Amino acid sequence: MSNSSLNKVFADLPVTIFEAMSQAARDNNAINLGQGFPDDPGPEDIRRAAAEVSLNGYNQYPSMMGLPELRQAIATHYGHWHGLTLDPMSEVMVTSGGTEALTSAILAVVQPGDEVVCFQPVYDSYLPIIRQAGGIPRLVRLEPPHWRLNEDMLKSVFNSKTKAVLFNNPLNPSAVVYPREDLELLARYCQEFDVIAICDEVWEHVTFDEHKHVPLITIPGMRERTIKVGSAGKIFSLTGWKIGFVCAAPPLLRVAAKVHQFLTFTTAPNLQAAVAYGLGKSDDYFLSMRKDLTRSRDRLTRGLESLGFPVLKSQGTYFLTVDLSPLGLNESDTEFCWRIVKDYKVAAIPVSAFYEQDPVTSVVRFCFAKKDETLDTALERLSDAVRGRKR
Repeated sequence: MSNSSLNKVFADLPVTIFEAMSQAARDNNAINLGQGFPDDPGPEDIRRAAAEVSLNGYNQYPSMMGLPELRQAIATHYGHWHGLTLDPMSEVMVTSGGTEALTSAILAVVQPGDEVVCFQPVYDSYLPIIRQAGGIPRLVRLEPPHWRLNEDMLKSVFNSKTKAVLFNNPLNPSAVVYPREDLELLARYCQEFDVIAICDEVWEHVTFDEHKHVPLITIPGMRERTIKVGSAGKIFSLTGWKIGFVCAAPPLLRVAAKVHQFLTFTTAPNLQAAVAYGLGKSDDYFLSMRKDLTRSRDRLTRGLESLGFPVLKSQGTYFLTVDLSPLGLNESDTEFCWRIVKDYKVAAIPVSAFYEQDPVTSVVRFCFAKKDETLDTALERLSDAVRGRKR
């Protein structure tokens, strides 16, 4: 059977760069600074809470919408951190991860012929799901070093056919936390063209320095037209748990819930209970998590800069990026990543993989959510990766 007889949206997709680079890391016994996962096991008290519920709690189908205690915890958490008032029973849903949450939101909103604005670099799950829904992605090209929005780029894509915009903030892979002025600009276009915003905010707690995450749903005029997506995996560095959050006004959430019931239906109850416990932790936990990640970011930043890599300052996420263009290397970001995984035993991700059109081809993403010794060993291995490749 050939691919031509199967669903072309998915049959023609290549293996994702994340899987390809992770496989290359395994094949070359390399340190994987490509895929975004920490190398510690995560908070012990939250893991113990999940184990306790597995042994002594309820392990049959939980509510499709999520455990009531978790939905309440999500509403309380966002009320505390963002001043966002949510009704846990009609405006909060739990999904099996952030990707499923985004899929539920996209399929709930997008119909054949609808245009959906997406910003490149774009997370790899967005475009196939938009196309499966019959939607037409309208791509906006963001550029280093600042990756900011502006009026001209929004004016070029918003029109009467625009149904939705997918907006990732903080932005993976470029590690930007968008300031309020950019959010207000995007909100103005959403309101002018009657557009629904699907907001991928899974990195909302992973911000550094003075950068503060502002959910688009809290910008005036956006409360009724925004679907906010969060992820416990990113908040608690438990990426394998796959617990996502969808928050939206009741008319939007009702339809997203109908999609969710036919995708995964429900989510592991022991993990939900443990996440409810985790969301109730004191501010100190979340601030300490940011402090630890800031230290790791700075460790890798200093090390890469000492080796001659031009590092773009990371404002959030587990990642920092390096712009190779000033180095005069005779290779693209993709060629650089394949070279270092084979020759230096360190895996990274080329940011061009996050573009479908007109890619930026000089930027490489490294994950710093690793132990000190992992980062230090990677830096030792990369010690002459720049010197050895100058023209």
